[in-house]
Amino acid sequence: MAASNMRDIKRRIKSVNGMEHITNAMKLVSAAKLRKAKSTFERTRKYFHFVTESIEEIFNNTSEVPVCYLKGNREIKKTCFIIMTSARGLCGSFNSNVIKKAAEQIAECKEKPYITAVGLKGKEYFMKRGYDIKGEYMLPPETISFIETQEISKPIIDMYNSEQIDEVVMIYTTFVNSMEQAVKSVTLLPFEIDKDPDLPKLEKMVDYEPSVDDVFNYLVPKYVEIMVYGAIVESATCEHAARRMAMESATDNAREMIEELNLFYNRTRQAAITNEISEIVGGADALK
Repeated sequence: MAASNMRDIKRRIKSVNGMEHITNAMKLVSAAKLRKAKSTFERTRKYFHFVTESIEEIFNNTSEVPVCYLKGNREIKKTCFIIMTSARGLCGSFNSNVIKKAAEQIAECKEKPYITAVGLKGKEYFMKRGYDIKGEYMLPPETISFIETQEISKPIIDMYNSEQIDEVVMIYTTFVNSMEQAVKSVTLLPFEIDKDPDLPKLEKMVDYEPSVDDVFNYLVPKYVEIMVYGAIVESATCEHAARRMAMESATDNAREMIEELNLFYNRTRQAAITNEISEIVGGADALK
């Protein structure tokens, strides 16, 4: 009985040891991918912040923004959510946090929204619940190019301009540091311009050619494309950071389990030896 129990323990130790090797290898791979993704994110962040701040400054310092792009121009009935999750699992609460945030906002919508899914996990979750998936990007987010971002953004902008949707909301994960990430929700369209009344009013110094509408019809899609691309790059960085943390935790747990199983195995072995010695001593005493 003891020998059978010991064999089971050894089999379990071997199984957990194999799991520890796998999770440790995945942690190392994720750490390497995180370094690469973080480097890309840091290179693009300054550029995209400069571009987005410049565009937002234009929106906030002109009174000639086409009304269709401003908040309050029409009632918000139909919303399109751009939801960014991962294409794979084993990254802790990375996907569940995004999906939870999206589900909370979707519950507040007047009509059933459209979904543009970046990442397989978000697509699977909302497709199972009957939502209309209007667009998708299923490849690893770190491989996306700006041209592919345009392919994601263009149908959304077209739906907004044709009034099929009244609002565009993007939900993704922001990078705080390698140990912390946070889910963020950003309304891309329509714009809400909050002008500071304390700032002095500037005289108009910019003329838009060929017209204000033409300039903004070009500028707004670029703004959306840049915001989406920047969010995908940042979300990919967060995914690798979350996966590295999850695999590190799994590796540590596996090592603790191996230590406990080895201790239990040694105690069981010692008990079996003690029992055998007792039986031998007892048999010797019976022969006297």
